[in-house]
Amino acid sequence: MAVYTEVPDDELAAFVKAYDIGEVVSFKGIAEGVENSNYLLATTKARFILTLYEKRVNRDDLPFFLGLLEHLSAKGLTCPQPVAGRDGEALRMLCGRPAALVTFLDGVSVRRPTARHCAELGRALAELHETGKGFALRRPNALSVSGWRPMAEAAKGRSQAVSPELDAIVAAELDHLEATFARLDLPKGVIHADLFPNNVFFLGDRLSGLIDFYFACDDAFAYDVAICLNAWCFEPDQSFNVTKGRALLSAYHATRPLEPDEVAALPTLARGAAIRFLLTRLVDWLDTPAGALVKKLDPLEYLKKLRFHQQANDATAFGWRP
Repeated sequence: MAVYTEVPDDELAAFVKAYDIGEVVSFKGIAEGVENSNYLLATTKARFILTLYEKRVNRDDLPFFLGLLEHLSAKGLTCPQPVAGRDGEALRMLCGRPAALVTFLDGVSVRRPTARHCAELGRALAELHETGKGFALRRPNALSVSGWRPMAEAAKGRSQAVSPELDAIVAAELDHLEATFARLDLPKGVIHADLFPNNVFFLGDRLSGLIDFYFACDDAFAYDVAICLNAWCFEPDQSFNVTKGRALLSAYHATRPLEPDEVAALPTLARGAAIRFLLTRLVDWLDTPAGALVKKLDPLEYLKKLRFHQQANDATAFGWRP
């Protein structure tokens, strides 16, 4: 989450009048994340998250995102629900941007996940993959392997400001991944594709909900697992915590058993996940406008993770127990 678009008081008031949610009590920007403009809106009736869709979000994809939230919630997964206005519409315009209100979830995100948190995450991720089955809409993953080289080209030359050798490292890795991903044929369905700790809420050690589904798409389930291994199981010094990896994988496998081909592909998928977030962070680092209320994320964190994955011979490097 982040804030790129400031919402004037008069436009907010006009927007809220379209809903039966009471009067505005408070309105505050949320600085975490990098994609959309997000605000915490409190009214006399409840709290909500107001999102203005920016940057990589295509307006044509919004029915997929909002419909997916409704589908997952109806199947028992705890996630935000779109709020419809008096006209029955959940999607409208604000400050020239597509915008929507969703319900507020109780809980806090953890900054230093434990193995217990990773196990809860693994279980919830598997439940998400199972719950997403039957959702009628489809959305290809625009940030999978076919989208990586265009991002690398967009940053080429300018990436020297981050690291002098980054262009060459990325180019070599893309050559490897494009050839390797083309040979994968893994179980697919709806994935979250961005399930970082700040998108998962806990009450104590119990997972209380999943948020921010605006990268959700159809892709390999095991790729979503690899994204979570990257996001949850590395320590601040970028060493991989095998205990956390084992907890995540074991809990996932207990809920949705991983197939042998999925397990065998984990090192490749982890490399792909690392290059994906390295590149999106790099582009954001170079292109984020001055004055935006957003915390810029270090792309080199994912270069260090990539180097770990390049040395992984099989899934046991991540804590997998056959």
